[in-house]
Amino acid sequence: MGIINGENFIERLDKMENEIWLDGDKVSGKISEHPAFKGILQSKASLYDLQNDPSIIDEMTFILPNKNEPIGLSYLQPKSKADLKRRRKMIQHWAKSTHGMLGRSPDYMNTALMSFASSASILQGRENSFPENIVSLYERAMEQDLSFTHTFITPQINRSQHYFGSTSDPISARVIDTNEKGIVIMGARLLATQGGLTDELIIISSPSLLFSEKEDAFAFSIPSNTKGLKFICRESFVGGDSLFNHPLSSRYEEMDSIVVFDNVIVPWDRVFFYNNIEVAADFLNYGSFQNFAYHQVVTRQIVKTEFILGVAELIVETINVGEYGHIQEKLSEIIIGLETMKALLEKSENDAETDQFGIMRPSIIPLHVASVIFPKIYPRFCEIIQLIGASGMVSLPTQKDFDSDIKSDLERYLQGTSKIAEDRVKIFRLAWDLTMSSFGTRETQYERYFFGDPVRLASGLYRNYKKDKYVEEINRFLNLNN
Repeated sequence: MGIINGENFIERLDKMENEIWLDGDKVSGKISEHPAFKGILQSKASLYDLQNDPSIIDEMTFILPNKNEPIGLSYLQPKSKADLKRRRKMIQHWAKSTHGMLGRSPDYMNTALMSFASSASILQGRENSFPENIVSLYERAMEQDLSFTHTFITPQINRSQHYFGSTSDPISARVIDTNEKGIVIMGARLLATQGGLTDELIIISSPSLLFSEKEDAFAFSIPSNTKGLKFICRESFVGGDSLFNHPLSSRYEEMDSIVVFDNVIVPWDRVFFYNNIEVAADFLNYGSFQNFAYHQVVTRQIVKTEFILGVAELIVETINVGEYGHIQEKLSEIIIGLETMKALLEKSENDAETDQFGIMRPSIIPLHVASVIFPKIYPRFCEIIQLIGASGMVSLPTQKDFDSDIKSDLERYLQGTSKIAEDRVKIFRLAWDLTMSSFGTRETQYERYFFGDPVRLASGLYRNYKKDKYVEEINRFLNLNN
């Protein structure tokens, strides 16, 4: 079948009837028509439509040997630097159409699955491991253009370094049994972005070799409507249907959920590995997941930064403050961040190397640097918009106000230097939704912790960065004894 379109995506998801809970109620009816989900699903549907656009279909898809149907290019296993850049261009198309706001656009998990399949042989011949199931899922995903979400995070019961808590009833999802049908999972995982809004759920454990028990080490993929699987949503941040009042949350509120496994049976042909701590660590540490996931994310974050720069500059022009030095300095911060991220992404592609599996991996160090930088600069970008907008970010009338008897007052008192009042308010409502609404503040927290604790990311960069040659240079300069 190959690529699907937006209508196919919506119809397939509506038919699944995934178990989703929101504000104490089980969601019923078509998920695509629910107020909390219809905006994000329409946005995702537009991405599937975009990959069918005849003018760019060659930039969005590829053809496998001995196949005729086009396949989404985010599934492409790159064998050259040209392939890497081709992948990046496709990711940019989707990111630009959603302004970089979708952290879980379909290409993220498509990329993850591609990387898992590319490194599947790491599992070959190892206990309780089934690399053929990863490859089979990858092939099925390409053929059906499946959508995925995932969760890596365990419940925050006690984050002390010395906590080894265990209960008779599992809290964190783990393997509690095996039988002729498969493995049995009980417990929960946190923060599945778009949980219940995709065809499938992928779980990959990466437990510590020192502290975890074997039952915590597993990986698999199952349909989102699997018996015993439920998604418990946080409060919705959709402000309303109005694109004027809530230009971002009405389109891009992705929703996050807790994933609960109530004696869920994962069929054997769906299991990647289980009860093997060493394999769980090796699969993510030595596979290509981090290389390709970072590559996709940094590409999206660059597009998002371009969007932020556009919003900031439009505010500057609207209220005519561009002549002030402190404004120029603040906008320069965004420009510096943008160009730094672009340079790191290009360096990752220029320094790419073919791995032991014949896959061209982008260099991890520049991408790792970008992953440490962005959580620091993104909150600052939001602060800059707030500072430039100042009090204009607070007194914001709604669309209904402009349709009422006070319209003439608004037109007189809220006009900008070069904008009529209604357009000025549109700009400032966008800035508010980006940086100050519940949607906007969630975006800030999301980017802060996209790849985990920023301190641990920085520590990992320090540990993995090759520093010996720089120390040796100083030793030679000072004529020190090694």
